[in-house]
Amino acid sequence: MTFAQAMKAQAVQAGKTLVLPEGCEERTIQAARIITDEKLAKAVILIGRESEVSKAAAALSVSLDGITILDPTESANRSRYAEEYYQLRKHKGMTEAEADEAIVDALRWGAMMVRLGDADAMVAGAQNTTGAVLVAAFTIIKTKPGIKSASSCFVMATDKSEYGANGSFIFSDCATIPNPTVDQLAEIALASADSCRTFLGVEPKVAMLSYSTKGSAKGELVDKVVQATALVKEKDPTLAIDGELQLDAAIVGSVAQSKAPSSTVAGAANTLVFPDLQSGNIGYKLVQRLAGAEAYGPILQGFAKPVSDLSRGCSVDDIVITSAITLAQSAAN
Repeated sequence: MTFAQAMKAQAVQAGKTLVLPEGCEERTIQAARIITDEKLAKAVILIGRESEVSKAAAALSVSLDGITILDPTESANRSRYAEEYYQLRKHKGMTEAEADEAIVDALRWGAMMVRLGDADAMVAGAQNTTGAVLVAAFTIIKTKPGIKSASSCFVMATDKSEYGANGSFIFSDCATIPNPTVDQLAEIALASADSCRTFLGVEPKVAMLSYSTKGSAKGELVDKVVQATALVKEKDPTLAIDGELQLDAAIVGSVAQSKAPSSTVAGAANTLVFPDLQSGNIGYKLVQRLAGAEAYGPILQGFAKPVSDLSRGCSVDDIVITSAITLAQSAAN
């Protein structure tokens, strides 16, 4: 079973509700039809004016049977959502009238549905920028308790079954935090461990990557990784984590025996935490292009409830798979 098939199976079993704020966007409408037909969600909600969503669907010859269309401007929940949004933003000087006007924005409305439990997961970004999706998520859904900075991961599925979790890995952070602090790097590691359990179905073995292994080199960049590793161990003493480790020491048993013989993670890591966004982004693209790995993501992690951002160049299939992944996350929440 491929990763995509596994996520779809988990989504079906979870039976959750998905909200798609970009209800008039063509690929989103087509994806909503597939998600509904494949029963990946208990319910699929498209946000938008009913006349506009229906017109767009008709132009695509897509049936909206079994799909809910929700217009925030006409919803009975508007006052309730506006009040909640006001409470979240009044410290920033927002008035109740401004909250009532702002909450009908599709991204804010979708995020509020997830916050208040009227939907279990949100997927957007086919039409909106990553920044817009993240702002809605940060201001409304918020991060998990104890987590200040949400991050992202990729699931990398390779044919090298001798490495990682039968060839699959979590790579973090490859898309969100450019130059994480010690605290942020620790949070990335903890969130990535959760992602490993959810998406790979195994207990995480987390490697904090560096250009140094166990003091083989010195420098501020190495120190940051060492400090972040120590902080994670304080926060979760049960987590299998080690660092600093070079990539080969993290995943290749023979190298680990030479460079880090006492490590319980080295040579067997399935969750790789890169020291910064540049190395993470370069790393996942190298593995994707040169090793022919399947790259699923970026998957947002660390939020209180599941939300995913799409590329504006995404395909219909990308939206379907991302929705399945996000629904699988909701089952783990």
